[in-house]
Amino acid sequence: MHRLVVSDGSIEVQEEGRVHMGSARRSIRNVASASILALASLQGCALPQRGERPALEQAVSLPEPWTFAETGGQEIELGTYWRLLDDPLLDEFIAQAREQNLDIELAIAQLRAADAGLREARAGRLPSVTGGGSTGREFGDLANDDMFFSLDASFNWELDLFGRISSAIDASEADLVAAGFNLADLERIIIANVAIQTINARSLAAQLKIARASLVNQDDNLQIARWRNQAGLVSILDVEQARTQRGQTAASIPLLQSDLAATANAISTLIGEPPGDVYRALLAEPRDVPLPPVDLAIAAPADMLRMRPDVGAAEARLVGDLERVGLARTQLYPLARLTGTVGTSSFGVDNLFDIVTGNVFANVSQLIFDAGRTRAQIDAAQAIADGSLASWRQSILVALEDVETASVDLQNNEERVIALIEASDGARNAAVLGRSQYQAGLIDFQVLLNVESALLNAETSQISAEAARAIAFVQLARAMGGGWRAPLLEPDETGSGGE
Repeated sequence: MHRLVVSDGSIEVQEEGRVHMGSARRSIRNVASASILALASLQGCALPQRGERPALEQAVSLPEPWTFAETGGQEIELGTYWRLLDDPLLDEFIAQAREQNLDIELAIAQLRAADAGLREARAGRLPSVTGGGSTGREFGDLANDDMFFSLDASFNWELDLFGRISSAIDASEADLVAAGFNLADLERIIIANVAIQTINARSLAAQLKIARASLVNQDDNLQIARWRNQAGLVSILDVEQARTQRGQTAASIPLLQSDLAATANAISTLIGEPPGDVYRALLAEPRDVPLPPVDLAIAAPADMLRMRPDVGAAEARLVGDLERVGLARTQLYPLARLTGTVGTSSFGVDNLFDIVTGNVFANVSQLIFDAGRTRAQIDAAQAIADGSLASWRQSILVALEDVETASVDLQNNEERVIALIEASDGARNAAVLGRSQYQAGLIDFQVLLNVESALLNAETSQISAEAARAIAFVQLARAMGGGWRAPLLEPDETGSGGE
């Protein structure tokens, strides 16, 4: 996987997806003039306290080992786990979703906005400079005939003595990391949804095939019942029962077709294209329900959590909100600024720069009274940070729940598939015997109806269980943090960056 790095804040995503976050480095600009030296004594003042974020192990009591999940099994490449399903159409859909999904495009735009916000915050470290100029001409008997020119420039520089700018930068860096993880988590979820919907489509297509085959058999049964009734061998009851069974099966086919079309349309939306092509592709390339691996190696809880981008995003939001607590507290400390101007003016251009004048001012402002407004803002920032801490802890619990539940589902659906394969095999043999015995007059039609219904139910249940098993595999891989790629975003020290 790619890495997401904010070089000025020592934040990176390693290849295996582990997240390391450290507080951004604080710095106070060196003073270089007599005006700044007058403020240097303020640098010894205590800096505003920033909130301390707990370590992962302190946030939630992590189980060791898993309660339900089995840790031994096949190692899989989580970044491309869906390839183990061996469905070329699924590979194509996922590639399209990564390139064309509109929710992903929205998340990319939000990531770019967060990058721009970081560059804006870093710009606060440097002075802002504005310039201007004017020209004019005097009129009157004593007027100078030459044109009058003037140029001037002014600057404004806030000194980061108490960490206001640094806190804003650190908060923006955390926002950038959170936006990157939000993008990664969205990709993780969308890829899993594409895989699940494709599995559902394969299951519906298989059930539709079974229903159509059953309808052919039931047409034969109805014809046999009519012949036997015409020959006086059976009553009209057999014919009516055969009609009822055939009608019920025929009625299930349009419903399955509608479900298949709806699932195909959902895939179309996920991959960012209008409905139609996906439905035709599913019909043109029919395949069985994918067969996934069952015994998977699952990392320890702490390692798994570092692979989850939603947990990383929640942690980054907590870091940003804690920095905003410190940012709010800086309002209680003095604000130091340097301002200055430089300019020149003359009649004519030749001697415009002969005389240049300027001034530099240093000023300090200190909040004295605001009726508790600042304290309220600090309390609000702390409350938001407390909420982010709770959200982070909740994301950890949800991640643990996802893994445990999906692991149990995968194992149980594997057992269901094995049992239903045996049931389907027995039902097929019973159906063959039932048809031959009914034609020979050895059993009544009610027995044949029961046998045929048992076959249809067994085969449909087997397909559903196979789909549930494949979906459980996708859900387990998603729960372990599979299917995302971190965006490459490496802002440099000056704040420029890109994807």
